[in-house]
Amino acid sequence: MTRLHDIVPGHDRLAPRASLTRHRHVRAYAAVVLEGGYTETGDGGRIRAAAGDIIVHGVFDAHADRVGKTGARTCNLPLAGSQAAGVFRAADPDDFIRIAHEGPSAATGWLARHALPRARDREDWPDLLLAAMDAEPDLRFDRWAEATGLRPETVSRGFASVYGITPARLRLERRAKAAWRAIVSTRDPLSAIALDTGFADQPHMSRAVREVTGHTPGAWRKAMV
Repeated sequence: MTRLHDIVPGHDRLAPRASLTRHRHVRAYAAVVLEGGYTETGDGGRIRAAAGDIIVHGVFDAHADRVGKTGARTCNLPLAGSQAAGVFRAADPDDFIRIAHEGPSAATGWLARHALPRARDREDWPDLLLAAMDAEPDLRFDRWAEATGLRPETVSRGFASVYGITPARLRLERRAKAAWRAIVSTRDPLSAIALDTGFADQPHMSRAVREVTGHTPGAWRKAMV
């Protein structure tokens, strides 16, 4: 199971050449890169983060980080609700930090008004595979490998070496997060949510949701009451 972390608001210094293994946070937050840079590989792709970037992480999104030779300094700020992950640029990141001190809702509103999205970095075939998964959630990995001139086992190992997770496991976790969002935002039967999000049955969904979020669908539903 990928480790779950809470977000610690405030400034954070990342040592030169440091590596943070794949982990996920239990709430949405933005990391403002103030100095230096690092490479982040997450559920949505790869980001070469530099000073001035604002990296938004959604609830239960997972990522790993590899810091550059000069180290990095970031400011982590909680956001409201379940934000979609992405990377943004802003003309005045300091203004964002100032507004964010008013609370997560203020930070989220500022991002919607002022931040400009920028593309994630696509560097090699693991990134292209992730883009193909974005376009086709039920992508057949063996067929993609054949079309790309790679062996299926090479695809699985190579993707995991970059992203810290196999493509099949990443797809499972994406489905689990989609199921979790439906569980906490609707009153649909859990069995129907399981089928709608691509699981074979409700027990399969329950295991996946617990592994990603730390709690079962039943526990999440009880928390909503």
